[in-house]
Amino acid sequence: MNVQATQLRPGMVIRHNGDICTIHKTEHRTPGNKRGFVQAKMRNHRSGAMVELKFSSEDFVPKVMLVSQEMQYLYSDGGSYHLMNTENYEQIELSAEQLGSQVNYMIPDTVVRVQFMDGVPFNLDLPAAVDLEVVETEPAIKSATVTNVTKPAKTETGLVVQVPQFIKEGESIRVNTADGSYLGRA
Repeated sequence: MNVQATQLRPGMVIRHNGDICTIHKTEHRTPGNKRGFVQAKMRNHRSGAMVELKFSSEDFVPKVMLVSQEMQYLYSDGGSYHLMNTENYEQIELSAEQLGSQVNYMIPDTVVRVQFMDGVPFNLDLPAAVDLEVVETEPAIKSATVTNVTKPAKTETGLVVQVPQFIKEGESIRVNTADGSYLGRA
């Protein structure tokens, strides 16, 4: 199935030069008296590189059809992560290499959407934010009066997040899964 370049949206998966790419950002531009074009920032899944390309407004791009399935993350054993289909209870196993940095947001019983391409797990859609427990952080500095001072905090998954001074070990914090930033207390 082909989609016109002006219809590209973040999250879409396309095929470009034989590689599978996920669109992260698009911008439609019409400079002065020249023809309009779409500038797309996308991640190449084979190389992992972010690429910026320009498409003519009239171009058609092949869209990859993915089947999305809701699954529950169960547990990990070493480098394998086990997920269960919430409808038929079938289980799949994904490696840490397949998940990449997404393993930092995987806590047991989290429900995620797994996208399949030709029956093979291809991508994982995490919730917008997850609640993680702080397992290691420095104590707050009593004399610190500046309100925007942050400190590093290690979470239960190993992710290190910059948090405000008042956050203590054992507290739960909400973390943005898009960029790993602190959103607030959970």
